[in-house]
This record gives sequence, C-alpha cells and structure tokens, in this order.
Amino acid sequence: MMSLHYATSTTGNAVAAANARGISRACSSPRRCMSSKVPSKVFADAKSAEFLAAASTAASIPNLHGRPEVIVTGRANVGKSTLLNAVLGRRNLLHTSKTPGRTQTLNFYRVGPPPGYLVLVDAPGYGSRGRPEWGALFDHYVQTRKELRRVFILFNAKHGLNEVDRMMLQSLDEQCQSSGGLTWTLQAIITKSDALRPGELAKAVKGIQKDIFEAAPTCLPPILTAAHEQPHFGVDTVRQSILEACGLGKAETKVYSSRPP
Repeated sequence: MMSLHYATSTTGNAVAAANARGISRACSSPRRCMSSKVPSKVFADAKSAEFLAAASTAASIPNLHGRPEVIVTGRANVGKSTLLNAVLGRRNLLHTSKTPGRTQTLNFYRVGPPPGYLVLVDAPGYGSRGRPEWGALFDHYVQTRKELRRVFILFNAKHGLNEVDRMMLQSLDEQCQSSGGLTWTLQAIITKSDALRPGELAKAVKGIQKDIFEAAPTCLPPILTAAHEQPHFGVDTVRQSILEACGLGKAETKVYSSRPP
C-alpha cells in the first residue's frame, strides 16, 4: 500500500440500469457481474450496527471470534464513509468530512445484532494524504487476517484512477493471485456516480473499468454507486456482494459476450 450533486432521475436510472445489466458488458471478454437484489435480514436492522474497535497498530487489531470480515479502502476523500453509512443504513455511524485523511485507524463495525453476522472494516485513505504507518497497518491486516473475505477498493467516478490507484490495485492483485483467490477476493466500487451526467458517466465508467482490469485482472467487476443523496443507487448491490463474499448469500451471476444482447 502506498504511504455538487444533482440527483436527477435520469442519472439515477443510468446508474441503476448499469448495475442491473452488469457494467462488465463493456469488457472485451466475458466477465461475471452481480445483479442488484435486496439483501437478506443481515442488513435489515440498521440500528444494530455498532462500532467495535479501532486499531492503530498491528498489535491492537482485535480478536472478533472468527466472524467473516470485509475491508474497504480507497484514496482519501473518495466518499468511503458516506458509502459505508449507506450500506449500514445509518446516517452518521461513520464520521464523514470534506477534509481528507480523517480516518487514521482500522475501524471495525459489527453488522447485525450481537454477536453479529459479519464485520466491516474501514481503512485509512491512501495517496498524498496517507501515511506510511497506515499503509503498513493495512498490509499487515490483509496479509495475516484469516477472517478476511473480500477487499473493496473505491474510485471516484469523476476523477478516475491515478498512478497511486494503479499501484494499489497491482499490489492487491498480486496478493490475491498468490493465494489463488482462496483466501480473499478483490472488488472495485465506483463512487459519486451521480456527479456526472449520463453521457459523461458512461464514458468515465468505460475508462475506469479498462484501467482496473489492466492493473488487476483478478478484480471483480466494479459496482456503480451514488450514496451522497437520496435515493441511493448501487447500495443493495454492495450489500449483496458483501454477503456473497462472507458466505451469507449467493450473488446472481451472468456472463455477457463482448457485445450486449
């Protein structure tokens, strides 16, 4: 690891339709995509979601009794906290800020009433506002955490990928390949998609998708999201991906040819 909105129905429909079709259609080879389905009871009781612990060092990473975990990372100010609040069904369980770099520890959140169904881990942002010690902590967690089932990496629809994003993807892809994908899997999420007009969004997604798969061939197809304002888009698809990764639900998969039907 390297140490505005106009929520129009047109944009919302474009995001929802892209997730329902599977934006992997834009790929030059068949890819797997996940459809948007309303998740099970795991996320039904939003009030039961709870902050469990914060870890600033490897030694302080908590023992959470084997519950499956997913971790979410991304460049600072990519909209990670906003998305995770939407996924958990809460407005402010995770602190949101326009100031990059507010998350400085690995933060562990229980999903579901005690003892919980799974644990969601919020990682510090990487990039120019990141710190070497945050990267070292993230690397240690990913390389040693037996409960880890999936790493989600976030990209801003408007900004796309930069060189640090590509390096991060390549590093995660290498680690995923080294384990044969048997330990954990990697998936991208595109945030703030409602900040672009439908025509702009389609072009941006195509470029982002190309960059993702060039840097990380093992990365699962990205999920389009918009979580800043109501109505949210793509949040149920993220939940379904989490459930599938943790063995708590089955994601519908479709295989598309190089051209949509």
